[in-house]
Amino acid sequence: MSPSMPRPEPGPARRCRGVRALWRGAQLLAHVVGGLWTVWRYFPQWDEATRAARIQAWSARALAILGVALRVDGAPPARGPLLVVANHVSWLDILAIDAARPCRFVSKADVRHWPLLGRLVAGAGTLFIERDRKRDALRVVHHLAERLQAGDVLAVFPEGTTSDGRSVLPFHANLLQAAVATGAPVQPLGLAYRPAGAVADALARHDAPVYVGDATLLASVWRVLTATDLAVHLHWGVPQTADGRDRRTWAADLRDDVAVLAGLPPPAD
Repeated sequence: MSPSMPRPEPGPARRCRGVRALWRGAQLLAHVVGGLWTVWRYFPQWDEATRAARIQAWSARALAILGVALRVDGAPPARGPLLVVANHVSWLDILAIDAARPCRFVSKADVRHWPLLGRLVAGAGTLFIERDRKRDALRVVHHLAERLQAGDVLAVFPEGTTSDGRSVLPFHANLLQAAVATGAPVQPLGLAYRPAGAVADALARHDAPVYVGDATLLASVWRVLTATDLAVHLHWGVPQTADGRDRRTWAADLRDDVAVLAGLPPPAD
């Protein structure tokens, strides 16, 4: 066998990994169903602080079930109004961020139709956007501005889609208009999936959570369920204001900041 070829996993180890993944999957399903019940039964009567605390606890438990270690550097936002901008790699991103600091997210409309998870994300207050419709973007910007004026902490993924985690795609600037219009600060956040033993600024990446291209949601979930050494690193930057920059210039600067925070070289394009 060539030294460069990976050794095949022994049969007993592969079966053990499969059994562990099925157990994790069963636990996750029960956890999601429990979350849906909580959102339906209790969220309408709870105040914002109580809902945020439950979202954070639920998300942390979901990561624990999946065997995903959470590593946090920097200071998450203590209060709003504030807009968080982060790179986007996986369906796990929202869980990881909410486990560190609950936010109200803006997500593509497709997420609403994910089995079970879509209903849960919607119940937690996510705003959905049809990215191909300019008028819908204007609607979401208007709603974001209203929520910033109300003092919320919001989170967006300006790439508009997921990447493979080895680069940060160009940032769309339209949603930043809400921060420009209201004078709210923006906090960059770099997100990376790495082997559990890797240091926080390592270039090493773990591919299990990647949800890009032709990959299906179920295939990505299964890779995470079978992973044994997965950690998600969140590196919070320092909040900043536009300081006279237009939204496109600010978006380009924030992309550079997020790349560095995620342990990646600044974008060359």
